Amino acid sequence: MIQNPIPLDDLNRADKRAFLATLGDMFENAPWVAEAVMARRPFASLAALFSAMTGAVAASSREMKLALIFGHPDLAGKAARAGDLTVHSRAEQSSAGLDRLNEVEYAAFQRLNDDYRAKFGFPFIICVRRHTKASILREFERRLALDNDAEIEAALAEIFRIVALRLDQRITAADRLAVFGRLSTHVLDTWSGRPAAGVAVSLWERSESDDTLIVNTVTNADGRTDAPLIHDRPLPIGSYELRFALAAYFAGMGASLSDPPFLDTVPIRFSIAEAEGHYHVPLLATPWGFSTYRGS
Repeated sequence: MIQNPIPLDDLNRADKRAFLATLGDMFENAPWVAEAVMARRPFASLAALFSAMTGAVAASSREMKLALIFGHPDLAGKAARAGDLTVHSRAEQSSAGLDRLNEVEYAAFQRLNDDYRAKFGFPFIICVRRHTKASILREFERRLALDNDAEIEAALAEIFRIVALRLDQRITAADRLAVFGRLSTHVLDTWSGRPAAGVAVSLWERSESDDTLIVNTVTNADGRTDAPLIHDRPLPIGSYELRFALAAYFAGMGASLSDPPFLDTVPIRFSIAEAEGHYHVPLLATPWGFSTYRGS
């Protein structure tokens, strides 16, 4: 069971048992990392704690680094299907839909897992919260071309990203780690010269097999949504589509529309490449035309 977050000040005052119970599972099956930094308290910030933990790994032997990598499960592997994952790994793989693969997708992951293990001898590790299924498969292919030393460093970098997200969920502090992105939109009615309030907006993740609905929402009086479309988590790298119900909006505004309307639901397709980036996808619209751009 994933614990409730605790304040950094409480962690700094905790006894050994409580400290290890809080941080012992941050690195998969490697409580030694928490033990290695316990004596360095108090930590002035969450960033200082994260730096201490990742520094302990960086300073460890090659054998310990490899053991840390080996402590992770295969992505969408047999252990996942059998339910034999840690609580953290189960939640993380689920976030990218790896627990809901069809047979074709499962076979693709198994083939790449096997190819990767045949070349490197250890499991493929990636911070799945930063990716969609399609981008994970692309990363598999890209990293299969690396040599052994480069791939060990790539695997450790991904482990550090995983730990940063786990720490941010587990420890509250005055600072936060830079692990989140934000996606927002804004609809401007250039026909009437005002923000477009009451436009139904939906965000979809696109894939070769099907599209997945992420959120349905409606613009407010400022033409924005009350909350960003994605926030307080990484933006999964991949392809997306925003759908704006323009015909219904302009009909409500009293615009003279053809039957059927020239523009009905307007789709904007775009891609996200920066998981911790800020993406703003506005729509400038009339009943007869629209434009967009990447804002921030």
